[in-house]
Amino acid sequence: VGPGSPWVWWGPLTAPSPQDWEQRQEEDTLLIERILLLVRNVLHVPPDPTEEQGVDGDASMHDRVLWALHISGMDDLLKFLASAQAEQQWALHVLEIISLMFRDQSPEELAALGQGQVAAEHREDTRELETLRQRELAERRARALQRPSRHSRFGGSYVLQGLKSIGDRDVVFHKGLHNLKSYSHDLGKEKRRVPRRRQVAP
Repeated sequence: VGPGSPWVWWGPLTAPSPQDWEQRQEEDTLLIERILLLVRNVLHVPPDPTEEQGVDGDASMHDRVLWALHISGMDDLLKFLASAQAEQQWALHVLEIISLMFRDQSPEELAALGQGQVAAEHREDTRELETLRQRELAERRARALQRPSRHSRFGGSYVLQGLKSIGDRDVVFHKGLHNLKSYSHDLGKEKRRVPRRRQVAP
C-alpha cells in the first residue's frame, strides 16, 4: 500500500462541482464503480496469521490499508457519496466498504473510545479548575495575612461630655477609644511653622 495505489485515481474527483457530476459520462460512472469494488475487495481480504505475528502495538495490514485510504482522501469521498442526494446508487457499495473498514472493531470498543476521549477532556478541565481554585484560595489567605491581626471594634464618633469645643457644645471625638488618652485640641491641626530666627537654640 503506497502512493502508487489504484485509489489515488480519485484525485481529480476530490472536489466535484454539481455541473461536473451532472455532465459525468458513462465511462466515469464505470470507473467509480470499479474503484469502489476494488476498495471493497482489498478490505475484504482476510488477515494472514503469519504476517500478523508482530510486536504488540504494531499496525496490522488492515490498519495500514485504512491509513492509505485516509491519506488518499478516500474516506472523505466515501462520506460525500454516502450523504449526496444524487449519489444514492452507490449507497450499498459505500455501506459495505464502511462495514469492512470497521471489521476488527466491536461497537462497544468504538463507543468506549469516544467516551474515553470525552472523559479525558473532562478530567483535564476538572484539573484546570481545581488548580485555579487552589490559586484563588492561596491569594485569599495571603491577603488575609497582610491585614492587621487586631483592630478596634469600637469605631465611630463619641461625644466627650464636660470637654467643651470652640463653642459651648461638647467635643465630638472621631477616633477609636484607644486613642482617647492622646486626645488634644490640636489634634488634626496643621503645625504653624516657626521662623528659623525665632527658633529656640538647642
